[in-house]
Amino acid sequence: MRKKIAFCVGTIVMCLCVKAQQKPHYTQYILNQYILNPALTGIENYTDIKLSHRRQWAGLKDAPVTTYFTIQGPLNKKDYRTTATSFQVDGTNPRGNDYWQDYEAAAPHHGLGMQVINDQTGPLRNFSAYATYAYHMGIGARTSLAMGVGAGFFNIGLNADKLNFGNTQVDPAVYNSGTINVIKPDFMAGIYLYGADYFVGASVQQLMGQSVYFSNNKIGEGSKLTPHIFGTAGYRFLVGEDFNLIPSVMVKFVDPLPVQFDLNAKLQYHDFLWVGAGYRKNDGWNAMAGVNISNAFNISYSYDYTTSALNTVSSGSHEIVLGVILGNKYGDWCPKNIW
Repeated sequence: MRKKIAFCVGTIVMCLCVKAQQKPHYTQYILNQYILNPALTGIENYTDIKLSHRRQWAGLKDAPVTTYFTIQGPLNKKDYRTTATSFQVDGTNPRGNDYWQDYEAAAPHHGLGMQVINDQTGPLRNFSAYATYAYHMGIGARTSLAMGVGAGFFNIGLNADKLNFGNTQVDPAVYNSGTINVIKPDFMAGIYLYGADYFVGASVQQLMGQSVYFSNNKIGEGSKLTPHIFGTAGYRFLVGEDFNLIPSVMVKFVDPLPVQFDLNAKLQYHDFLWVGAGYRKNDGWNAMAGVNISNAFNISYSYDYTTSALNTVSSGSHEIVLGVILGNKYGDWCPKNIW
């Protein structure tokens, strides 16, 4: 009986998340802030590719499953620096104090990118694709500012075969169809301030606030896609000469939900290995780990432990991120401007 009650509670919570929290969760946002903010387009010296798969609340039927692909890189970025990695000495940290002392603001340049996201929750599937653009410029000796926009579309599909209306009379357009699709345009925008030791960003997704209906009679309230506002911030500390510690926070506002936030900390050894942990308000804790296999490949994994009633019917959430770096002419093993 207890498990049945927990399952019902969990189902209600999941439905509320679908209604108001319409964008997926990303535990490893710190590794790819571009998925939240188009201003990061072209922030590094190379083309950055990320492929991620997330299974939320594993063990719960029809729980969210999110897969995304992103690619972004700079245009005409004239950065003639040589890196500490290029002259790495055995036993020294290529991301140690000497490296950061030589940090300079970004030369003015453009960036182009693309995001493709597929999010499946129960009978709803949200597929979206965006092209992004950003402009970066130095506003101080060690401080840069980026502004970015994204334009694309979303395709929300409703699999009516998974719906059970009981004896309720509903519009035949919903009840008798297999899959119903709605395609609409969408936009996003963001700003990002960054330097050698910190970053602060803000962005808005689902900027247009489109309304979506799956029947001729426009059944169901709450079908408006609400704008999602994200704020991120982080600071880098050198811990001795071998470690970088980066605490960060992500704040999210989706009307009419209360403000949500994620707290995370990442500890990186040289430019090779890192571990991290985090907390999501009213949801649970997470642990993360990753490795830079070379200056072209990296991989990371995170596990979320849910502290809500969902933990009685779910074994937690799993997320994996695979990174590929193209055109890495400086041979860097990890990013200079994002961590």
